[in-house]
This record gives sequence, C-alpha cells and structure tokens, in this order.
Amino acid sequence: MAMLDRPTQETLADLRAEIDRIDARMHEILIERGEIIDRLIAAKSRSGSGSAFRPGREADMMRRLVARHKGILPLDTVESVWRIIISTFTFVQAPYTVHGDVSAGDAPMRDCCRFHFGFTVPFVPHLGIGGVIDAVSGSQGDLGLVPVEAAAGPWWTPLTEPAAPQIIARLPFVERRDHPAGMPLFVLAKPLSDGAARDVMLYSVTLERWDDALPGRISDAGAEIISVADHALLISAPNALNVREILPKGADFAEIGSHAARFDFSRPANEARSGSAT
Repeated sequence: MAMLDRPTQETLADLRAEIDRIDARMHEILIERGEIIDRLIAAKSRSGSGSAFRPGREADMMRRLVARHKGILPLDTVESVWRIIISTFTFVQAPYTVHGDVSAGDAPMRDCCRFHFGFTVPFVPHLGIGGVIDAVSGSQGDLGLVPVEAAAGPWWTPLTEPAAPQIIARLPFVERRDHPAGMPLFVLAKPLSDGAARDVMLYSVTLERWDDALPGRISDAGAEIISVADHALLISAPNALNVREILPKGADFAEIGSHAARFDFSRPANEARSGSAT
C-alpha cells in the first residue's frame, strides 16, 4: 500500500538525463573558467605580473575543497580533478614542463606527477636530483619534483646559489593515509616574486662540527631536520621561528624556499587546519 502512495518513481532514463544535464553544466563552467583565464592573461600582460604559479592560493583552494567535500565521491578523485584543473589552466597561462627525479623509481614519481599535474603538462624524468635542478635553472618557468626523503647526499646545497631554484611547495597538499599519490615531494621553481606560501620555511645549514644537542633543540623549537649529510642539514621551521637562535655559533645557513603548512586529513579537522612545521 505504501508503494501506491508514493509519487511516481524516477526511471533510469530520468536519472541519466539528470546526469547528462549536470555533465553539460560542468563542461560549461570549465569553459567559463577558461574565458576568465583569457582575461587574466590579458590583465597580467598589461600589469607585467610575474609567474603564473601561486602556491599560497593553490593551498588555500585545496583546504577549502576538503572542508566542503561530502558525499560518496572519494576525496582522492576530487583532489586530483581540482589539481589537474589548477595545473592545466596555469599551463594555459604560461606553458611549463615538470621534471622529476626517478632515481628511486619511475612509476611512483610519474604517478605523483600525473595525479597533481595531469597529462597536458609535459613530464621529463631525470636520473638524479642534479638533473632536475639544472633543468629548472635553465628553463623559463619549469617545475622540479624531488622526494622529500631523497637519499642523495646534501642535494639541497645548490639551492643556496644566487638565482638558483627554490622550494615553492610540498606535495601532496592534502595528506592522508592511503593517498594514491602520497609520496612526499618538494616542488622546485625559479624564485617567485610574489604568490609564495610562507607558512613553513626551509633552510640549508652547514655546521662547523656536529652538536649532539642540536636535534633536541630544533625539535623543542617546533622545527624539524628533514635530512642530514655529514655536517649539512636541511631544516624546516615555522615562519615565526628565528632559526639563527637555535643553531650553534659559526653555523652557516641560508633560506632555500618555503611552502604551505601541511593539511593532514587523517587528523581531527581543527588540528589538521593548524598545519605542521614540515
């Protein structure tokens, strides 16, 4: 009896027609976004604006995306779709290539590149971080991908040279367990004049001699040693921290980039939004 009282049941044809309508609207919205990008390119050409990359804005967009997401569509899919939209429209503004260090394996690096940048943006593999740095240095506006946990000695020290590439982002923007492209990566680019994310600062540190108490001081201050090679250290620290105050006298250090605070989706929402030093 209850079935007779219900309104007319939706048919499969009705539901498919609704999906087709939504798909068409999504396509229209992408076209509309492209038209705005055309106007953005024109505005930048008049104002002489610099790089098309805006790591801070991208990180904010991804945080808002996670905060409002709901429903049955996996977050992995939504994140990848938005990353590809952002990266491809950036490519439309100013074509670039992504260079990746595949010395730890081609497949993981290629998967990460395609998840975050899609298939429109060209990808060039390099067997070693030095090749990635050289490629970015010699380009007009290319990006480089370097594993955060790279085991290649003090690979970051060339970034201290004048006009050398800098670290502008850390991927993935949204960290979580079982991420399909979860290998932590630093993104290298030529120094940005504006639009950088500076929640977390990265420093190359060279010590005159090793200090056994240094790791504890760095950790207590809220910073982290990302990598150590002999007396060379790669350190990440909150922007507000004066790194000089926690380093031994005579230590040589230089800023080599920055990135947005990590958004850890596996932690409670309020804790994840506060970010982390690394």
